[in-house]
Amino acid sequence: MFDGNITFEIYVLAFLGAAAVCLGVLRRAMRVEDRDTRRGLVGLLACSGGWAAFQVVFLAAPTRGLQYAGYVVSLVVGLATVGGWLYFCSAYTGREFHRNPAVRRVALVGYLGVTALKVTNPLHEFYFTVDVVREPFVHLTVEHGAVHWVVAGTSYALVAVGFFMLFELFVLAEYDTRPLLAAVSTTALPVAFDVVGYSTPTLIDVNYESLGVAVFAVAVLFVFEDRFLSVQVTGAVDEAVVFLDDEGRVRDFNQHARRVFPALTGATGDRFERVLPDAARALSGREVLDVDLTDRTRHYAVDDTAFSLGQADIGRAVVFTDVTETERQRRELDRQNEQLEELAAAIRHEIRNRLQVVSGRVSAAGQALDDGDVERARESFEAADDAADRMERVVGDLSSLAEHGRSVEETRSVEFAPAVEQAWERVETGDSSLVVTDAGTVEAEPGRLEALLANVFRFLADDSASTVELSLRADGFVVTEDGRPPSPDDPDVLFEYDGELARFGSGVTLANAAMLARAHGWEISFDADYEDGTRVVVSGVRVGQPKPAEAAD
Repeated sequence: MFDGNITFEIYVLAFLGAAAVCLGVLRRAMRVEDRDTRRGLVGLLACSGGWAAFQVVFLAAPTRGLQYAGYVVSLVVGLATVGGWLYFCSAYTGREFHRNPAVRRVALVGYLGVTALKVTNPLHEFYFTVDVVREPFVHLTVEHGAVHWVVAGTSYALVAVGFFMLFELFVLAEYDTRPLLAAVSTTALPVAFDVVGYSTPTLIDVNYESLGVAVFAVAVLFVFEDRFLSVQVTGAVDEAVVFLDDEGRVRDFNQHARRVFPALTGATGDRFERVLPDAARALSGREVLDVDLTDRTRHYAVDDTAFSLGQADIGRAVVFTDVTETERQRRELDRQNEQLEELAAAIRHEIRNRLQVVSGRVSAAGQALDDGDVERARESFEAADDAADRMERVVGDLSSLAEHGRSVEETRSVEFAPAVEQAWERVETGDSSLVVTDAGTVEAEPGRLEALLANVFRFLADDSASTVELSLRADGFVVTEDGRPPSPDDPDVLFEYDGELARFGSGVTLANAAMLARAHGWEISFDADYEDGTRVVVSGVRVGQPKPAEAAD
């Protein structure tokens, strides 16, 4: 058990420490850059410190009169903390209540009226009465009247208004509200102390609110630097934001950032480049960041801005701006330009080669006619006609680029087997048979899916296949045939226009199929490990279950 003197010292040190801490951090609060926010925060800390300091006077003054006066002044100063708090909340959240002349007049009149009741309490004792208590040490005990509880209830209601303003801003900014709630919870401690002091001898029956408010005021200052500042600056930014300290460690982030980058969860205190290495590289290189989300890939421009408190830089805010549509348009334009260049080169190549063949065959036919060799002339004319037909077919195939070359903007769930059968009917496949082993759906643009399959079938028709089989995989589909396999020397060059034009008879079917696949965002290639014919693999496709019979197209 503590004796009376030690207990007295503990109480005095508690209130004195609260006053010293509040007044000691004033200089730090005065570094807040925004003028009105700074005024409210400084006022809150100064009044909290003054309230606790006059509680020391109430406990330790040498005469009962000074103790009584110290308590009255502590009540007057303590009430001013409500004004400082509301001023801070209004300024911090961007509201105008603290500047509104009518609101300020009402607040001043109310404050002066309550102050008058407190100062004149010795005359009417409506606010409180005092008595001398000798245990555990000699001190004045206070019994509050009804007016005090009305004023206290009104004060707590006004404080709750400030909490609501802050909480609303945190929610709108999609920031974690737990630090705010932790700071708010400190204001409940003095109420508990008051109840214990009133109902048990464990604590003396004095006003403990100044201790709780002092702790709360200091918490607001440090949470302001750690959390409030980032919310204030980024609250109006409708983007993913990650807040870093001055050493590049993750300090905070909003909920938008958490959704885009799940790795941020639990990463507070870790270095940014370790948590989000791709984002760190995009930031340093000022590049666009590609992020694979559940629905689709999105593109973000990554930029950072410094946070300053007074003259000191305290960190950076990394902002991820969604530029998905702009980036897709840019990449689509690049892709189309590249395809147009390939198209022009392919047309030049094909026309030049076929014209050379036609010219040579016509010259040979003319020579044969001069020699009287009609049969040789006929064969040369037929060869020239075949070359002209091939040139016409290839140029016709290439013209589909203008129709189907743009990226697919809208897709729908397409039944796979009917789409395959429709594409098969468009192609002269001779005696080859078609087998579809799986039922299911693919997300695609129906017309271009059918055109892709038809181009693959045209290519395979040149390989003397007896059976063409199609099957679905988890991320796409495969087309298998038992004809002759492609050349082992880098067969994937056949998916490029220049590469396929060198293969006599096939036209540019695979190159067109590759273009149609890329328009969907898919990949197409040969299965290099398949040796019993040719297997074409299309991957990156969203595959689904078959539609119910009544819903199938």
